Amino acid sequence: MRLAFAAGLATASLAGCAKPSQPAATPKDLVTDFTDQLGALTARSSMYAKHLPSGKTVEIRADQPMNTLSVIKIPIMIQAFRDAEAGRLKLTDRYQIRPEDLRRGSGLIQTFDVGLAPSYRDLVEQMIITSDNTATDILIKTVGRERVNEMLAQFGYQVTRLNWRTADLFKAVWVAADSANLSMTDRQVFERGFPSGSNSGPDLGFKIEGDSTLWLGVTTAREMSRMLEDILNAKFASKESSDQMVGMLRRQFYSSRLPRMLQFRAPVEVAHKTGDWPPFAGNDVGILFYQGGPTVVSVFTGQSTGDFFELESTIGRIAERLTKDWK
Repeated sequence: MRLAFAAGLATASLAGCAKPSQPAATPKDLVTDFTDQLGALTARSSMYAKHLPSGKTVEIRADQPMNTLSVIKIPIMIQAFRDAEAGRLKLTDRYQIRPEDLRRGSGLIQTFDVGLAPSYRDLVEQMIITSDNTATDILIKTVGRERVNEMLAQFGYQVTRLNWRTADLFKAVWVAADSANLSMTDRQVFERGFPSGSNSGPDLGFKIEGDSTLWLGVTTAREMSRMLEDILNAKFASKESSDQMVGMLRRQFYSSRLPRMLQFRAPVEVAHKTGDWPPFAGNDVGILFYQGGPTVVSVFTGQSTGDFFELESTIGRIAERLTKDWK
C-alpha cells in the first residue's frame, strides 16, 4: 500500500505540472521520407516500389543502373524454370559436384565433400535461399549466360543483364591485386580465397564494387521490381512454376534488410533476394505480402562508406512503412 500510495502522489504531482501536449507531427509523404532516408546514407542508392492493387509507386533514381550483385540470380532462376517447362532441363536430374565447381563467398555447397549430387531443383533453391555461388555458376553453365540475356531482351528488359559468373568476379579481384594472376584457374581461385597484402583490402574492394565493367550483373530498381511483378503474374512461366519461384524467394535465409522490421509481425511475409558486398553494397528486392498488398519493392545501394548496420536498417524501415501506408 505504501508503494502504491507514493506512486499515486508522484503521478499526481507530475500531472499537475505537465506541459500541454503538442500535436503529433504530420508524417512525411513516402517519397520525401524515403528520399531523406536514402540521402542520409553515404552511398549511391535507388529504389522503386509499386502497390499492385492500386498501381501507386515510389520512384527514387529508379532508372539508374546499379550493381546487382546476387540479385542477378533471379533471372537465372527464371531461365531454369523456363528450360524445365520446355523439356530442355529436368529439375529432378542430379549434378555431381566436382572440385573445379566450388566457389567461395555465400552458400553451403562449398562446405561439403566433393561428390555431392544435388538435383537441379536443389541447385536453384540454394542459389536463391542461401545465395550459393557454387550452385549459381553450375546453373549459368547449364542454362547459358547469353540465353539468360536473350530472355531478358525478349521480355523487354533494356538494362538488366548477367555479365559474369561468380568465378569471373572473384578472379577479377585477384587480377586487380596483381595482373600476374590472370592465368589462375577456377580451382586456384577457390583454393586461394581472396587476396591479402598491400595491394588488397578495403580500398580494392571498394574500387571493384564501383567499377561497372566488373559488376556481376546490371539492373535498375524499376526493372527488378517489374521482374518480381512478372514472376507473380506468371509472365515468364506457368502458374505452377511461378508459384515455385515465389516459394523459393519466400524461403530466403537472409532477413536483415526488407524483412528486418517485419519478420515477427504476422501476417506479413516477404519473398525476396539479397545482393551483397559488405560493407560497400547491400541490395534487397522483394514482394511484400500483407493485408492490403502485395507490394513489390527494390532497393539498391553501392559505394557505401558509412555504417552498414544503418544501411540495412534503412531498407527495413522502408519496407515497414510501405506495409503501413499502402493498404
